[in-house]
Amino acid sequence: MGFHGKNLRNGRHSITGQIYLVTAVTHHRQSLFTQWNATCAVARAIHQAVPAHLLAWVLMPDHLHCLVQLENDSLSAFMQRLKSLTAISFNKTLGRTGKVWQSGFHDHALRHEEDLKAAARYLVANPLRAGLVKSLRDYPFWNAVWL
Repeated sequence: MGFHGKNLRNGRHSITGQIYLVTAVTHHRQSLFTQWNATCAVARAIHQAVPAHLLAWVLMPDHLHCLVQLENDSLSAFMQRLKSLTAISFNKTLGRTGKVWQSGFHDHALRHEEDLKAAARYLVANPLRAGLVKSLRDYPFWNAVWL
């Protein structure tokens, strides 16, 4: 599987109640989430699959960032479920098959002293920093529990 797969998880443990900042990228970092209907399907799958766990998320053309608080799942199980459900929705909407997500993901456990809302603001501001929109109001593919 290589460096970006299973080996990233070696020696790491998921902690119930812990909040993680997680990034998953598309297969070969393709800009897959540019077609309105398919990207809407992925956003719906994110909401339907795991609303109790997700504190904030933003779907960019070639990656997903999310803040997730673990309850009963490991982080790996959570991400596997999220990536599977979103890939199924994406492929079904476009009538295609094939990989949507690159294997593995990057995560950072937030420490108690880190400002959770500041991390969420930084996460959802990705479309602004990437130059996709001039105002976050113009970007539909994000959400946060603080709204």
